[in-house]
Amino acid sequence: MKENPVRSLPGIPMLLVLLAIAIACGWSFARAVAGDGAPLQRAGALAVGVAAVFCLLGLYMVEPNQSAVLSLFGKYVGTVHENGLRWNNPFFTKRKVSLRIRNFESGKLKVNELDGSPIEIAAVIVWKVVDSAEAVFNVDDYESFVHIQSEAALRGMATSYPYDQHEEGQMSLRSHPVEISSELKRHLDERLGSAGVDVLEARISHLAYAPEIAHAMLQRQQANAVVAARTRIVAGACGMVELALAELEKSGVVALDEERKAAMVSNLLVVLCSDRGAQPVVNSGSLY
Repeated sequence: MKENPVRSLPGIPMLLVLLAIAIACGWSFARAVAGDGAPLQRAGALAVGVAAVFCLLGLYMVEPNQSAVLSLFGKYVGTVHENGLRWNNPFFTKRKVSLRIRNFESGKLKVNELDGSPIEIAAVIVWKVVDSAEAVFNVDDYESFVHIQSEAALRGMATSYPYDQHEEGQMSLRSHPVEISSELKRHLDERLGSAGVDVLEARISHLAYAPEIAHAMLQRQQANAVVAARTRIVAGACGMVELALAELEKSGVVALDEERKAAMVSNLLVVLCSDRGAQPVVNSGSLY
């Protein structure tokens, strides 16, 4: 089912013409009754007046960014996009469809991400109807269809990616918001295309671990941060110790054997990697 644009007549001229016909028929009928006119004249005036009044049912109004889907006894006729007061066959059934941009936020869904951890996720979907015929005839209720299919697409997408990035280059829900939004939009386009709906934007609005594991996952994130910081500190400390030994050997200030070098390295690493300030011990005796 594809949209078939059809033309409609301007409503205001048709309204004036039909009102004029109805008034003329009423005046003619009144004169025929008052002047004891022929029954055929009275019947003709009455029939034409009733037909003119009935034709007024063909008037309908189309607002900006709105369309009217016309059908005749269950058969699709076409879609009218002209704005204002319009007129078509009074027997046509007219259903208005909004073409305006709409958006909604899905409820917080509880799903298991790729690694099996339960998370809470929600998304904001921006959409509009681009094919009125498909929206009306391909699905029963296109607004409900959009909401339900959006949640289904969000669930399917969330189970395909981990919450956090575990290795370099891996795409995750938290570290790649732009790519995840594009993937969600692709899922939505596949599901909503048959309903004449175009998804303009889809973005994650809420993402968090489920309450039952949130504390444990926070501790894991903190541990990862501590490990990363310690790794950087140790790497820097090793470079500083290597530089200190090279400078001492180069300047010839003091000669250290392997055992004393090991002791010096140990002391320097303790000082550089410790969380607290070092407490120096003053040696007033020999070198050793």
